[in-house]
Amino acid sequence: MEKIEHKVTLTKFKSITELNKPDQDLVNLAIEATQNAYAVYSGFHVGAALLLSNNQIITGTNQENIAYPSGLCAERVAAFSAKSNFPKEKILTIAIAAKSEKAKVVDAVAPCGSCRQALIEYELLDKQDIRIILTNDDDEVYIVNSVKDLLPFFFNSKAVKGS
Repeated sequence: MEKIEHKVTLTKFKSITELNKPDQDLVNLAIEATQNAYAVYSGFHVGAALLLSNNQIITGTNQENIAYPSGLCAERVAAFSAKSNFPKEKILTIAIAAKSEKAKVVDAVAPCGSCRQALIEYELLDKQDIRIILTNDDDEVYIVNSVKDLLPFFFNSKAVKGS
């Protein structure tokens, strides 16, 4: 038997103001996007802002639906929109913010498993890690250098193609 350890390294900032200007702008756009979320069932508003290799910034919000699970998370809304409109551009960074109608968001909100898998698809396609910037209501920021850090045993095309 062999034990394999997987470690994730996050960079933590006490405040958004410690980030460089482009990252601050991206986080602020994600926070602003939470206002456009359609979260009538959960009251949990998520916004995502992603930076493409052509310097375009695409935002997305969670979109709920009474016919759960027909809705989509903010991260996939932003990523799918980006790749639909700019298919040749790489996703460099995604910032994620959340606001709750019911409670303070004390933990940084990370992408769900489905979003992690969707983002990994683009990391593999573009041969480019996607930085993830996570925030909370205390103005703390966490940066992860790759989606693979959050989902080390991801499903990939080798399993489908058998090679």
